[in-house]
Amino acid sequence: MIIHIKIAGYLLLVLACIHIAFPKYFKWNKELKHLSLINNQMMRIHTFFIAITVGLMGLLCITSSVELTETLLGKKTTLGLGVFWSFRLLFQFFVYSPKLWKGKIFETVIHILFSLLWLYFSFTFLLTYYMNKL
Repeated sequence: MIIHIKIAGYLLLVLACIHIAFPKYFKWNKELKHLSLINNQMMRIHTFFIAITVGLMGLLCITSSVELTETLLGKKTTLGLGVFWSFRLLFQFFVYSPKLWKGKIFETVIHILFSLLWLYFSFTFLLTYYMNKL
């Protein structure tokens, strides 16, 4: 599972970097200016901290894959990461509206790709947890 933890780590780093493009892609200068200052700043700041958190998850997986698979703390950490990404997978289907992607080719492809990514993260971390009984 070490190789999958490292792969997940690199994917998480890419995911963190993708957040850089969010403001321009989602036209936040136009879309968010109608929000109150607090909501505008919360959107931007929370996105920044999500990117940092996802990036740090990636660095943890890349630099500590052995520890994540062979220690009690690593086991607990992989369980937490597995639960986190499982919730993200559930939100993909039960919180985000299908109106955001149904009938739109690009958005449907992105929906499928990210669903598969959340599934991969969930599966990798939960399987690592269950396979490495200490």
